[in-house]
Amino acid sequence: MNFSKLIDHTLLSPAATEREIINLCQEADQYGFASVCVNPVWVSLSAELLLDSDVNVCTVIGFPLGANTTDTKAFETINAIENGATEIDTVINIGALKNKNDALVEEDIRSVVNASKGKALVKVIIEACLLTNEEKVRACELAVRAGATYVKTSTGFSLHGATAEDVMIMRQAVGSNVGVKASGGVGNIEDIKSMVAAGASRIGTSSAVKIFG
Repeated sequence: MNFSKLIDHTLLSPAATEREIINLCQEADQYGFASVCVNPVWVSLSAELLLDSDVNVCTVIGFPLGANTTDTKAFETINAIENGATEIDTVINIGALKNKNDALVEEDIRSVVNASKGKALVKVIIEACLLTNEEKVRACELAVRAGATYVKTSTGFSLHGATAEDVMIMRQAVGSNVGVKASGGVGNIEDIKSMVAAGASRIGTSSAVKIFG
């Protein structure tokens, strides 16, 4: 398997500089990664740099807490797509999920899916490290109902990142027609192989060049 094609080459540090984003895009093109994953402020630059490549531009919505209003997430999505994003990673309303307000969680996700209008695929970050196993399954089921393309383990900004166990739970919850992205703490090729074996179909990592270089 060509693992490089599964990689979202990620730089989400609030201190990221323009030069670092340029390097990120050049590296993604050089190694043939699936996408770069950047904060919304860097979408336009990334889209310009990658215009003639096969690398997608992914950005994050409601990041990293998921506590933005639904309308804000929808606007962020529209704005990101206008700026050139073709993949959207959105964080669920974690508090609503824990309150068992499933209707709100589903509508929150659907607002982003609808705002993408078929112009960008949507990955739903459930922040698995903050959830019980039952909540992980419920979050995944809501994401599927709302029309998400992927579910994603983590922001990488909370207690810990992806685990193979979480990936397995999520894969079982969504079935074979929805992708699973493992993100956070993936630092070597063995981690990638473990996540793929558990059911991951996309990997988010800031260590991709170290892994594949």
